[in-house]
Amino acid sequence: MMASLPLEEMVEQARDGNKAALENVIEQVQGRIYGLAIRMLWHPEDARDATQEILIRIITHLGDFQRQSAFMTWAYRVAANYLSTVRRGRLEQQGYTFVRFANELDEGLSDSLVESESKADHDLLLAEIRIGCTLGMLLCLDRPHRLAYILGEIFELDGAEAAKVLGIATPAFRKRLSRARQAIIAFMAAKCGLADPENRCRCHRRAAAALDSKRADRRRLLFADNAEQAAKFPEVLTAIRNLRNGQRAVAIYRSHPDFAPPAGFASWVRNLVDQTISL
Repeated sequence: MMASLPLEEMVEQARDGNKAALENVIEQVQGRIYGLAIRMLWHPEDARDATQEILIRIITHLGDFQRQSAFMTWAYRVAANYLSTVRRGRLEQQGYTFVRFANELDEGLSDSLVESESKADHDLLLAEIRIGCTLGMLLCLDRPHRLAYILGEIFELDGAEAAKVLGIATPAFRKRLSRARQAIIAFMAAKCGLADPENRCRCHRRAAAALDSKRADRRRLLFADNAEQAAKFPEVLTAIRNLRNGQRAVAIYRSHPDFAPPAGFASWVRNLVDQTISL
């Protein structure tokens, strides 16, 4: 089966014009590219558009891959180059800083109960707020530090590989990652009730404001789509709070669900491959 072949081997076959191999290469990388894009841009529609553009660049520049790194490292570099310069996403355009984000969290807290049709619906709403809020924190970092944090902390790329992705020296990447890590840890330690139960901010206290501001819409959840996973988060949170303070922030990010491209994306990929092969 083509899909069982190692990615590097499929890339070689795709470079030789094998349509099935090219389609399998794109299917293997699209989820990871989308996961990077949504963490960089926050909104799924912005991430979808960026992922499409990045995949087009990967396909049309496949011949430029020189095998000097793993293919996924090269693909991430294509993505990072694009995401460093792409027009700002809809939330990014609002110019969030950690100070502004902190003020908004303080002003949006309420102990008013938000009614839900079922416990599952309530769990999904809290998951939507939790994921959207923590992704929003990433936007308080500038793009270079955001990329470093996502690659080094969330994706767990080692320093040398992440440095190759970003086209910088390994010591420079480590400094960038350290600054980003310190900023995220400090903010969560000071404000986020997930990281520190002594903090006032809780997802259920954010619910009313999130619904009123349309940041969360029960009829169109952007991030939360797995009720079972949402229901299990309290257990996950207990484990996270047993970690040292400096480890809790990244554990929260790693607890996010796997972000999958939206429905219809696979069909778009197949059409793209067909167009590419016919050129």
